[in-house]
Amino acid sequence: MTQPPPPIQPARTPLPSAESWLEGVPTPAQRRVDRYAVVAFATSLPGLVPIAAVLGLIALPRIRKSGARGRGLAVAALVICGCWLIAFGVAAALNLYGERRAGIGRSTVISQVEVQQCFDADLEVDTLRQVTIADCVGAHTGEAYAKVRATLTGLSTEQKSAAATQQCASAFQTFVGKPYERSELDMYYVVLEDRAVADGNVLCMVGKPGEQLAGSMRGSQR
Repeated sequence: MTQPPPPIQPARTPLPSAESWLEGVPTPAQRRVDRYAVVAFATSLPGLVPIAAVLGLIALPRIRKSGARGRGLAVAALVICGCWLIAFGVAAALNLYGERRAGIGRSTVISQVEVQQCFDADLEVDTLRQVTIADCVGAHTGEAYAKVRATLTGLSTEQKSAAATQQCASAFQTFVGKPYERSELDMYYVVLEDRAVADGNVLCMVGKPGEQLAGSMRGSQR
């Protein structure tokens, strides 16, 4: 009996492996982070604006050219630098506004000095007329600490001096924290008008000739 021919097996040859189009191209997980972007972001946080801005601007074209990661860090660094610049600008504007409002740097007659204002002037002159308003936080030569009421109408020069000194000395102890007669500081006054008025007619000031004061003398115990 004739045997049937064996089934014909289809010819199978191994298919060649396809070439990867990604061969030689780093995947996102393999791409390094641009070091300029990292340093730019790190220096932007504490406000090192010049360094961070320069590094961020260098990082962006480097990243475009190399394909490295870190563009987000570089952009974030530049945004943070912009925020710092806005904050610096606002702070400077507020400080300038505060100084102008306080009159710092303005020359004025001594009678126009307000309580809690400090000033620069030569305290050793016989008659002090003009002063320059100063910042009480920094160095200055004098500080107006009170306006007191003293009835001076009809009094002689000596009597006016005694009455003004007495009223200013009382306010001096309250302000400085030490009696005037035991203080190392000197006291000055300006009679604004002879009649006693509700808001005070004698301006009291504190200073020390030949020495600049640092900070307000309020509670200094000097």
